[in-house]
Amino acid sequence: MVRACLDGNEQAWSALIDKYKGLIYSIPIKYGASPEDAADVFQSVCLELFSQLPKLRKAAALRGWLATTTAHQAFHWKRRHRKRADREQTSLEEDAFGSDPSLPSDETDEAEREQIVRDATVRLSPRCQEMIRLLFYSEPPLPYREVARRLGLATGSIGFIRGRCLQRLQKNLAAMGF
Repeated sequence: MVRACLDGNEQAWSALIDKYKGLIYSIPIKYGASPEDAADVFQSVCLELFSQLPKLRKAAALRGWLATTTAHQAFHWKRRHRKRADREQTSLEEDAFGSDPSLPSDETDEAEREQIVRDATVRLSPRCQEMIRLLFYSEPPLPYREVARRLGLATGSIGFIRGRCLQRLQKNLAAMGF
């Protein structure tokens, strides 16, 4: 599908966007974006995908690239949104009480930590990325037998491989100062 998109096939492009639209929309919604703002993030990601697709080295990395790019876009949207809200709030507070700078919120700190975890996860092998997604981000949580089926592994190997993936993730996080 990626090759067809690069060759200018509009149907392939539509199919590619249709395949990943749920992923792309879900991330800004998690950041608290309205459906309209999520649509803006979606458009921004699609434009970036269009310009960066020729540079993608492995088609299998597309899902991770989209998740990371969308998270970055959503994070920047959230930051702009928060700054605008803080400016408006500060202006109202100054009118009523004088100047009192506000402290960064816990929500912004949490979003930054989540972004670091996403960035560290993208540095993992595709199999570890998928395993982490299936084990920790699936709702409702998936049993090991289902994770094993989806990954084409023996059920008994999931715990061992999960441990190795989490160790690699921990190393990535440490290297990123987390």
